[in-house]
Amino acid sequence: MTMNEADARPTNFIRQIIDEDLATGKHDSVQTRFPPEPNGYLHIGHAKSICLNFGIAKDYQGKCNLRFDDTNPVKEDIEYINSIQKDVQWLGFQWEGSIHYSSDYFDQLYQYAIELINKGLAYVDELSAEEIREYRGTLKEPGKNSPYRSRSVEENLALFEKMRAGGFDEGKACLRAKIDMASPFIVMRDPVLYRIKFAEHHQTGNKWCIYPMYDFTHCISDALENITHSLCTLEFQDNRRLYDWVLDNITIPCHPRQYEFSRLNLEYTVMSKRKLNQLVTENIVNGWDDPRMPTISGLRRRGYTAESIREFCLRIGVTKQENNVEMAALESCIRDDLNENAPRAMAVIDPVRLVIENMPEGEEILVAPNHPNKPEMGTREVPFSREIYIDRADFKEEANRQYKRLVLGKEVRLRNAYVIKAERVEKDEQGEITTIYCTYDAETLNKDPADGRKVKGVIHWVSIPHAIPAEIRLYDRLFSVPNPAAEDDFLSTINPESLVIREGFVERSLKDAAIEKAYQFEREGYFCADKLSTADKLVFNRTVGLRDTWAKISQQG
Repeated sequence: MTMNEADARPTNFIRQIIDEDLATGKHDSVQTRFPPEPNGYLHIGHAKSICLNFGIAKDYQGKCNLRFDDTNPVKEDIEYINSIQKDVQWLGFQWEGSIHYSSDYFDQLYQYAIELINKGLAYVDELSAEEIREYRGTLKEPGKNSPYRSRSVEENLALFEKMRAGGFDEGKACLRAKIDMASPFIVMRDPVLYRIKFAEHHQTGNKWCIYPMYDFTHCISDALENITHSLCTLEFQDNRRLYDWVLDNITIPCHPRQYEFSRLNLEYTVMSKRKLNQLVTENIVNGWDDPRMPTISGLRRRGYTAESIREFCLRIGVTKQENNVEMAALESCIRDDLNENAPRAMAVIDPVRLVIENMPEGEEILVAPNHPNKPEMGTREVPFSREIYIDRADFKEEANRQYKRLVLGKEVRLRNAYVIKAERVEKDEQGEITTIYCTYDAETLNKDPADGRKVKGVIHWVSIPHAIPAEIRLYDRLFSVPNPAAEDDFLSTINPESLVIREGFVERSLKDAAIEKAYQFEREGYFCADKLSTADKLVFNRTVGLRDTWAKISQQG
């Protein structure tokens, strides 16, 4: 790594630890891992961990494993495994070598459990789950020993083998570490190491009916993979004591160190997999990749780019301080990205018909830039005709001077086209405007009127004979309060306007828009084509508006 590259790297307390470890010779290389549980889709919080673990490995010319913590087959699924791999690669990272699974180590984990039994450091307990909780005590009161805690090594070995052979029903026995029921850290009060689950495993089939717990599995998996720096979020801070206890008491040559950082909490979202799963199973949203979900697949479907998410993770940094990150911070990253890179197009979301009465029949092909500041992005042909759609909000029969759009008797410019003047309107029986009749100045194509009159307003449009019907999905924040997880019933805070569907029209150049490709719909926001698009009907998702209007609306409310 060159000096300039090192200077350009972000710094944080974890990188400072790694720098010191390398400088002192404690380690001569860096090995990290990203260890998701395959029990749901990854969310934006996982993106922070992905960027941290894979980013550190890249910056230090080290390695990062992808390891699935697959110790609970009841909640796991191949669908989640596949989605996680896709998300990691989409974000721009690649794991070292083959994919790892905690289940790869089930035989070794079992032998390490036997080693702890032989050392008198683990025992088979037959208390129920409720009794174990009761015996564990509280933060203010110490726990008390299980009546089964004093069993002999020989008895525990026999009972553990009986557990493995399926000789106990689920919940009737478990293997616990023998540590200290009076420890001030509840995690150290004889934690469960193995429990019984008669469930087929997606990797090991029906070989096992006992499965190790996370705290027992994770540290040993790290050690077997020679992980140097095991990075996890702050809720595992107390668990570090158990992490070290297990490794200190088994015969294993490598002893990784665990370091904790604050998890990502993002306003107007929930990050609990349980709550996200509830949103899916109760059909509050339309699947894990619903564009309102904070999942990586949901953000991708909404139009977020991998670059914008990586930039977001870089901006928020890595600390030990818990906080709620404003949604505006994430939206700012995608706006910055798409403002620079998204081609422009025109779409009318709430259409009203406009007829240019003095324009000849037929069509004219206009040329519009794909980006106003990037000529290298080229141009596109846009058909223009005497009948067009404009947005209903862009016309008023009467308005004050602050209104810069089309007003009866006044002029406005059509984007990349001519100056028009509204002459009269036609309405239906309910008084709704159905058609606006205008005239145009044929000498004003992309230039000011010759007589020097000033036309300030600019509106977008779509030629009616060439308009492509499109379902426009206006996505907004899923929750109406900044911290829905803090509410007694988080579902009661669902934003009823989180999805509004409009039937509109887009310009002809978008007919073959690629799925997930982002565009700026001029004056409307950033949108991308959805996977539900068909040859007969396009579907576009709003990624984000051109400006952050939520804060202003919230203040007004």
